[in-house]
Amino acid sequence: MSSESSLKDLTPDSEHSGLMGLLPSSARPFALLARLDRPIGWWLLFWPCAFGVALIGDLRSDWPLLLWFLLGSIAMRGAGCVYNDIVDRDLDAQVARTRSRPLPSGAVSLRAAWIWLIMLCLIGLVVLLQLPLLAQGIALASLALVAAYPFMKRITWWPQAWLGMVFSWGALVAGATVSNELSLMALALYGGCIFWVIGYDTIYALQDIEDDALVGIRSSARAMGGSVRFGVLLCYLAAIGLWCTAFWIKRPDPVGLIALLPVSVHLLWQIITLKPVDPADPLTKFRSNRNAGLLMFLACATLGLAG
Repeated sequence: MSSESSLKDLTPDSEHSGLMGLLPSSARPFALLARLDRPIGWWLLFWPCAFGVALIGDLRSDWPLLLWFLLGSIAMRGAGCVYNDIVDRDLDAQVARTRSRPLPSGAVSLRAAWIWLIMLCLIGLVVLLQLPLLAQGIALASLALVAAYPFMKRITWWPQAWLGMVFSWGALVAGATVSNELSLMALALYGGCIFWVIGYDTIYALQDIEDDALVGIRSSARAMGGSVRFGVLLCYLAAIGLWCTAFWIKRPDPVGLIALLPVSVHLLWQIITLKPVDPADPLTKFRSNRNAGLLMFLACATLGLAG
């Protein structure tokens, strides 16, 4: 079997199996464990950070922060995935899409996974030390949420809401970094990101809905059932509403809200064209949120630079 085909077997929804194929065979399972073959995850973790810098700060002077937050997003998203897989290794072995991951498949030992997790966290620590003290404290406060997340699918039908709090935390950290305070604008931006995450991760969860039901994993996709499109619509409307609030705090002018029109249209497109029972379409719609994040970043940058 070729290395490329074996990679596809290891990661059914990998975007960059060719890139992974360039790595030494001994390093490849660790890259897969940290989901480095699927950059959509760190993009989605990075975007709330970028929103905070662009809207609350001044990109003309604060742009180096984007590079630090990008590095931190790649490292900590990887660390989160490794930790999640350590906790979920037994459940992953029971789900078709995840049983070939490095831990349940035996490609990486549990001890090696813990060492890899520590190495990724050390990279995150380097990024943390670049931030002011208040932002450091806010960032560290997220660790409790991160540690609890893998268990949420066992105790609540809404693990996506918990993920929303985790994945959106960068908006608070970035806001505190550029303003040295935890402002109402940052909180509104954070709240909007939470509902955005709930919406797109509900779409993502549609891929596993049958397997999740068999092994008893809970999700918002299962909770919404046949009303999943309407449920995601409500989440996206809440996201846009809270983002409008953040924009209004920045500049109380209806003209400023026009900047949110492109991302609003994109999110509406996701809902209108979503095919919940199509195995491929939910993944396509989920990945399209990288573009939604870019549109939202451009909206924040437009208003932020306009003052």
